[in-house]
Amino acid sequence: MAKHKHEEHENHERWLVSYADFITLLFAFFVVMYSISSVNVGKYRTVSESIKAALNPLSNHSGENQIINVGEAKSIQKGRNPSDAKLTVLRRIRQQIQAISDKQIKDLVALVTIIQKINGDIVITIPDRLLFNSGEAAVRAEALPFLEGLGGVILELNRHTRVEGHTDNVPIRTAQFPSNWELSSTRAVMVVRVLSELYGVPADHLSAVGHAETRPVTANSDAEQRAKNRRVEVVILEQAPPAPVLQTENDSDVFGRSTDDGLPDASQLVPKQSSEGRLPTP
Repeated sequence: MAKHKHEEHENHERWLVSYADFITLLFAFFVVMYSISSVNVGKYRTVSESIKAALNPLSNHSGENQIINVGEAKSIQKGRNPSDAKLTVLRRIRQQIQAISDKQIKDLVALVTIIQKINGDIVITIPDRLLFNSGEAAVRAEALPFLEGLGGVILELNRHTRVEGHTDNVPIRTAQFPSNWELSSTRAVMVVRVLSELYGVPADHLSAVGHAETRPVTANSDAEQRAKNRRVEVVILEQAPPAPVLQTENDSDVFGRSTDDGLPDASQLVPKQSSEGRLPTP
């Protein structure tokens, strides 16, 4: 008797396998999309501040080595990268502008510029008229609120700072300042003392240097250009300067001898003469 072959039933649910694969791939796709769309706080702040700057007349545009007038500052959140440090300076100085009631002083503070160098250093250029009277090195009382805000910036960033004094090429000859070297140096020192003694900036984070008229930012051909060269630059350093090397017991002097031996006797530095007063022949 012939065997009957069982007819194979057609599987009408085969589409479920393809559908399940499709759903799995779709789920994986949305997981990937969600993971790459998570909010980056840093980028969010940057976009947020850009929008605020566009809507705020006191705005600025970020960029390396770009000069920014403090009158164009915007509010920011404190950060740790160099760009955030620059914005911290802008925020602080803008607060000082808003707090100053004297219009003349406020106009002078608005002339302060900020440059962020590629190496991360922040250079704050302050016109001398804001800090000093002509030919003087005593800090004006009206400038103290501005320096207080500047000290707060340095404390907040916790960086080493170098204060540099600059003058124009007009000579000065007074009993106190025989030349522009003394004037520029004394002005830098006075700013350092105010920051340290009045506003608590650690003294070991500060240094002062005077450049006189040797580093002009423009020619000294007229009064306006000379006014730009008369300035104080506060350089907030990205990297702390190297610590001084302490003298050790094995240090030697310029003669190659140990410093423990004391200074050489003067007679040892002069060749001995013969009894006839002539130097001995070699």
